[in-house]
Amino acid sequence: MSRTDEVVDGIKRMILDGVFRPGDRLPVEKELAESLGVSRGSLREGVSALSILGIVNTRQGDGTYVTNLDTTRLLAPMGFVVDLQGQGDARHIHTVRRLLECEAARQAAVTITEEALGQARELLDEAARVVRGARQDHERLIEIDIAFHRVIATHTGNPVLVGLIEAFAGRTVRGRLWRSLHETGADQRTHDEHEAIWRALAARDPERAGIRMASHLIGVEESLYAAPEDGERISGPGAD
Repeated sequence: MSRTDEVVDGIKRMILDGVFRPGDRLPVEKELAESLGVSRGSLREGVSALSILGIVNTRQGDGTYVTNLDTTRLLAPMGFVVDLQGQGDARHIHTVRRLLECEAARQAAVTITEEALGQARELLDEAARVVRGARQDHERLIEIDIAFHRVIATHTGNPVLVGLIEAFAGRTVRGRLWRSLHETGADQRTHDEHEAIWRALAARDPERAGIRMASHLIGVEESLYAAPEDGERISGPGAD
């Protein structure tokens, strides 16, 4: 193990043990380096790595602080793994994403608030207006799409589930864009599928919400698998 890795593991262990808590300022460089048994150079490299991971934040002239350790931010680097895996057999990515999204729909059917249902309703109403428009705004439909799924994930009350679903967003956007641009009627189908999911959520029916989400995502997957090879390379796996 390199000295930099020792710094990373050492500080992470201190956080796990409660030595440092979210928002705490780390000791000055000399003191922390001595406590970890490393040089200041190795300490700086380790702190830099922790900063990239979203674990600490260095403020110019003020010191280094433990972040709020937001789960979504900490899981964000997984998005690169998703993109990397998607360059090969994307079915693995599809399978995991479907499991996550279907579970989110089931949980949200129980825990989602009336206010959140109203937010989702407003998104779908706007999507309906865009779909009916003379000139469809695909980019706006994608934004609405992402926001709709985010409302569902957020209201599961499970921050880990939210973070994992967010990690799939990059390729999701590209897949959704390919579908809207290349498939006749894809925007309307996506909207209808979202409506079915919303009705299941509003009815507080976990099983139906999970089934509707699964049907939606399987349809998207089938569309992408049927796409020309070049189209798949552009879109990647997943779509909302």
